[in-house]
Amino acid sequence: MRLLAPVSFLLSALAIASVCEAQPGGPGGGNRGAQIKPGETCPPGMTEVRPGNCQAPTMTPPSILDYRPHSTLVVPDHAVPKAKFPAIDYHGHPFQQLNSAEGLTELGDALDALNIRVIVAANNASGDALQRQAALIAASPRMKDRVRLLAGISFRGVGPGWAEKAIAQLEADKAAGAVGVGEIGKGLGLNTTKADGTRLRIDDPALDAVWAACARLNLPVFIHTADPQEFWKPIDFTNERWLELALFPNRRYPADQNPSFEELMMERDNMLRRNPKTTFVIAHMGWHANDLGRLGKMMDEMPNLLTEVGAVLYDIGRQPRTAHDFFVKYQDRILFGKDSFQPEEYPYYWRVFETRDDYFDYYRDYHATWKLYGIDLPDSVLKKVYFGNALRITAGLPQADWPR
Repeated sequence: MRLLAPVSFLLSALAIASVCEAQPGGPGGGNRGAQIKPGETCPPGMTEVRPGNCQAPTMTPPSILDYRPHSTLVVPDHAVPKAKFPAIDYHGHPFQQLNSAEGLTELGDALDALNIRVIVAANNASGDALQRQAALIAASPRMKDRVRLLAGISFRGVGPGWAEKAIAQLEADKAAGAVGVGEIGKGLGLNTTKADGTRLRIDDPALDAVWAACARLNLPVFIHTADPQEFWKPIDFTNERWLELALFPNRRYPADQNPSFEELMMERDNMLRRNPKTTFVIAHMGWHANDLGRLGKMMDEMPNLLTEVGAVLYDIGRQPRTAHDFFVKYQDRILFGKDSFQPEEYPYYWRVFETRDDYFDYYRDYHATWKLYGIDLPDSVLKKVYFGNALRITAGLPQADWPR
């Protein structure tokens, strides 16, 4: 009797093997199969249907653009149209809204609907442009305490005499109402050149006098360095930003024409270390939201460093447990920011930060082919991320009447 089970199993195995031999394609039949060894990947046009067995579909597969499966998952779904606590958008880019009283009114309506109390315009404005915008804001009874401006710095022609002029302009911009500096763009390090025509490195000592002036003037520096590291990688089907790079070819950084991603990160970190008295906020979580361990090490090493969450929600929301723990641990060092001003996109941030929802869409398919999850932050952390940290480091923001 003990032999029956093994014999039965052997007969079944032989039967399956004979079927597979008759149908080279494997379980699905047909000549559509291929065998691979451990560690290998299937040939193009095939997927692994059993260990070591690849197979092609019987129908023409859809493109990455056309495959839009409807999820059958039934789970709690919480729309969050307004932030739970009043927020400060530290990475705001209202442009047309700052050109007229009507534009300011439209901006105010949008902010009210989202529970954003203050938006910081990180448009790199300076001189006459900053003064015009500051005057427009100051003249609006409704918006005078709802919009603040960051001052721009021109890094063109860095050389003898540049720092003195840049500092003088920075002092004038602060007198005109600037509450910080930025958004310093990714051109610094990538393609900005010095007076002698060489690439201006982010850690060039010629910039240190300006960073020291920012510390003296109590102006935090909001800086965007590089772009997602996938923009430097081969544009093949293993690159998770393939669609974005196919849609926007100007986002590619060929290795023979640009400094590498890691070179730019090294220069940025050198600059942060060398200027410990200056408060820096690195935009987009430094493009390390996909590697929060790396960002955490930076936070531990550099007490003058903060970060903000603009345009990297796709990475935060796909790692809910890791992201939750990171936000709790570094709750005093993270600012809310959105980047491009699209009011309909803000609720995705509220939902990720405030709920435990599972498996919901991100707002731009070309950024992420995956779903998001809520990271369920405690109220105490939400208050710091939404407004508390920005208030602490930026003296020029309205300081009164925030929730305790």
